[in-house]
Formats: sequence, structure tokens, C-alpha cells
Amino acid sequence: MRESSPQICPVPLEQQPVNEYEALKSAWLYAWGQLDLLSYGKKLTGLALLISFIVSPIASASFSVEKQPVQCGFMIVLGIGLLLSLFVLRLLLGWRYVGDRLGAETVTYEESGWYDGQVWRKPLEVQTRDQLILRYQVNPVMQRWQDTLKFLGATMAIDLLLWAMFRLISA
Repeated sequence: MRESSPQICPVPLEQQPVNEYEALKSAWLYAWGQLDLLSYGKKLTGLALLISFIVSPIASASFSVEKQPVQCGFMIVLGIGLLLSLFVLRLLLGWRYVGDRLGAETVTYEESGWYDGQVWRKPLEVQTRDQLILRYQVNPVMQRWQDTLKFLGATMAIDLLLWAMFRLISA
């Protein structure tokens, strides 16, 4: 974490947006968005495989694998997409929170508890630094999470469309 002089910034260190950013980018799951594309894809694929171990028994209980393997497969893909989307959404919201704090002209903070909230107006040099971090570090990560959500949404939509077409054909 970066140190700030109390005369310049009265905000406690752990509540300063730049330190919240540093903590977030070093957090295990939140850091995935900063990985190169191949590593990022491997992490999400590994998580999708882990989720499949949760979703597969549920799908198998809903549709017999022997009698309805296609429907079971569609259900597994849909379940993986839904759970993975919730995971990605949570990570995106964490990055968005820090991004909003970096982009704001003021910092809301608590000195000792929830009952004594304060607001500090960032000086121009702090605003400039925070805007640069937001633009070049946080926004690309948020864009990657948003693109992932769009991909997962499209995958689930195609899955549902194919499921509906299969039901029409097999009826």
C-alpha cells in the first residue's frame, strides 16, 4: 500500500482508492482479469470444469443421461454458463466499485465507524493520478469482464435456442 501524508490526505490508508486498487489487483480471483488472454482463458476454463462437477449431477437428476443425453448436455452448458456468469459479475462489480472511487472527485470515508462518515475532496494531482489508473489499469480489466459476460450470455442464448430447436424436431 502507498503511504500518504495525513496533512495531504485524511482518509485512512485502507480506504484510499489507490490502496483499494492495489489490494484488489493483488487479490487472487480479482487478479485474473489482468492476466494475458491465454492464461485468463485457462483460468475460466478450469473454473467451468469445476462448475461442471456441480452442475452435472443436477442435470442428470433432471434428465436421464441414457434416455435424454442431448437435453442433459444442454442443461449442463446452461448451468455452467449461469454459475460462471455470477462469478464474473461479482468480479466485475468489485472492479467497478474501485473504478468509481478512483474516478470520483471526492472520497467518502469513515474515521472510526459507520456513524462518522466524512468526505474529502481530492487535490488535482491525486485526481490526475487516479484518472490515469482508472483509464489504463482498471477500465481494460472491466472491459474484459464485460466481454466475458457478453460471451457467456451469447453462449447461453445459443444453448437455449438449440434446445428449443431440438425439442421441436424431436416432438
